[in-house]
Amino acid sequence: MPVYTCTTVKATLSAETRASLAGELTRIHSMINHVPGTYVNVVFHELAADDVYTDGQPAQPLLINGWVRTGHPEAQSSQLVAEIAAAATRVTGIPAKRVLVVIQNSPAHFAIEGGRVLPAPGEEEAWLQQGQEGGGNAH
Repeated sequence: MPVYTCTTVKATLSAETRASLAGELTRIHSMINHVPGTYVNVVFHELAADDVYTDGQPAQPLLINGWVRTGHPEAQSSQLVAEIAAAATRVTGIPAKRVLVVIQNSPAHFAIEGGRVLPAPGEEEAWLQQGQEGGGNAH
């Protein structure tokens, strides 16, 4: 359901660090937004050093852009962004001042996964059950 895209300069994160960060993002999202980890997608995008700038200068931030379904309580969204930012620094060693986490959202019905329109927050259990009865899902 959610998609997290982590953008860095090439060779900033090792394969082991990427795997650890993906695991933490999955754990945090699953815990806070109550969805199975099998639905959490994490993508790493690496750019050339001369393709990333902050304040008009070449930079090496860690940019984490997440998409979630509209409708989660505000407190959950605030907790989600705070815990992801803290985990990013803890796992990667990149200082907090170089980590930017942005969570964007849109209505669940604007997305399809496994051939089915996503459920609104709070309707996951019924959606998962229907997927099992209807032959499963993409995971």
